[in-house]
Formats: sequence, structure tokens, C-alpha cells
Amino acid sequence: MRTAPLPAGAPAALEPVRARLLRDAAADADALLAAAAEDARATVREAGARASAVLAEARSQGARDARRTGAAARGRVRRAARARELAARREIWEDLCRRVVDGVEALRGTDAYPAVRRRLTAHVRQALGPDARITEAPGGGVVGEAPGRRIDCGLAAFAQRALDRSGGEVEQLWAP
Repeated sequence: MRTAPLPAGAPAALEPVRARLLRDAAADADALLAAAAEDARATVREAGARASAVLAEARSQGARDARRTGAAARGRVRRAARARELAARREIWEDLCRRVVDGVEALRGTDAYPAVRRRLTAHVRQALGPDARITEAPGGGVVGEAPGRRIDCGLAAFAQRALDRSGGEVEQLWAP
């Protein structure tokens, strides 16, 4: 296809159309650029809002985690402290028991012991009968046995029973 040459003066006559087309194209380009810039600003605002929400949730989760971790740590510390306290109380109780038993067993070395032993023997015979077999208890005192029955009147046994009966009262000595 062949085009015919433009008549003389045609380029000048088309100049207003060309200028109008250029202005419209520039206006369209400016509008597109303005819309793109607004879209970019909206995207940045939306991303900022999402980032703020994610950051707020992360802070909240971190705070919850810290509270749980802190509560667990405090619980472990309380349990460890309680275990140490109970171990110390047990140690004090065992030391007290040893001292009381040692003190009661020291009665064997006194002038009063023969009379104490006679009274314990009489008590066992009264409880078990005259045929009861009576033996010396380790640490002092006596143990009586009859068919199907046994009475421990040893000094250590007396001391331990007395301590067991007064356990709660004695424990007040070292309770906070």
C-alpha cells in the first residue's frame, strides 16, 4: 500500500490536533502516575498497619510467654525452697529424736535405773501375766512376750512414742 504525499500546509493544520493529543496523553500519564502514587501510599499504609498488628501480637505473645515462664520459675523456686525447708525440719526432727533417746537411755547409768526397771517389769507382768518372758531391751528397759502378745517397754521405745505423740507441738519449736 502506498500513501499519497500530504498536501502543502497539512502539517501546520494538524498541529493543533497533535498538540491536543500530546496534552491528553500527558494528562493521562499524570493521572496514571498520581493513581500509582496513591496506590503505593495505600500499600505502604496497609503494610505499616499489618506490621503494627503483627508487632502488637508478637509483644502480647511475648508478654504471655514471659508471664508463663515467670510463673513456672517461681513455682520451681517455691517447690525447691519448700523441699529445703522440709529437709531441714526432718533433719532437726531426727536430731531431736536422737538426743531424746540418748538422754533417756542415759538413765541406765543412774542410781534410779534399777527401780525404773523393776517398775517396768511389774507393768509387763501385770499386762501379760506371770508367765510372760521378759528380756532386757537394747538401750535399757524391758520387752515382754507372751503367746500372741508383745509389749516393748524399752527406754528408746518410750522416748519415741512420747516424741510421736507430741510431734505437732514439738514442731512448733522450729516452725516460722
